[in-house]
Parts: sequence; structure tokens; C-alpha cells
Amino acid sequence: FLDSVPVALPALTRALKLQEKAARVGFDWSEAAPILDKIEEEIGELREALAKGDTASIKDEFGDMLFAVVNLGRHLKLDSEAALSGTNEKFRSRFHYVEQALEKSGSTLEKADLAEMEALWQEAKSAK
Repeated sequence: FLDSVPVALPALTRALKLQEKAARVGFDWSEAAPILDKIEEEIGELREALAKGDTASIKDEFGDMLFAVVNLGRHLKLDSEAALSGTNEKFRSRFHYVEQALEKSGSTLEKADLAEMEALWQEAKSAK
């Protein structure tokens, strides 16, 4: 049934298409709340895999978590690709703010520690 969904699609798009097709035959939640529970379940399974240090399980559980997040986006009528693209740009912009602030203070990314960069990151978030 799902074989018609092209393997060559970007992974987030393919996840969405697989979920949409499964939903057409009733394999779907009726609302977003249970999907949040599923995401939390997947995060718990990822934590367990991390604790065991099982690389294959970590990869598998991380994929399950991403798949569930795409499903939440679908239920919220969001385009996961567009949402992630927006977040990528927001990250780039905030990181640029950190870089510029360090330069103004006579420092660099390589010289700054995480606490200093995090403080500047919080400034960037507030600056919007």
C-alpha cells in the first residue's frame, strides 16, 4: 500500500507522504494530543538507548522520534520542511549575533566558552 511513496523524496517529506497515505485508510490519530504522548514515549526510548550506548538503537529511536514529530506537524497543518528551514535560518541569525558580539568585545568563537556563548545566545533570542 505504501510502496508508491517514492524512496527518493527528502526524508521529512517522505515521512509526511507515508503518514498521509496511511491516514487515508484510517491508520491515524484523530487529534494532536496523543502524538505528543508518542513523542514523549519515543524520547524515553531514545534515552534508554543512549544509556545502553547501543548505536543502532540510538539511530532507530532518533528516527522514530523524528517521524512522530513530522506526524505532529501534519496534524497541526504545518509543513515540516518549511518549519525546519525557518528554524535553520533563526539558528544561523542568532549564531551570527553571538559571533558579532564576541568580535565587538575583542573575543572569538574559538576563545569563548559555552557559558559566554549561551549568555549571548539568550541576548540574541531577546533581541528579535
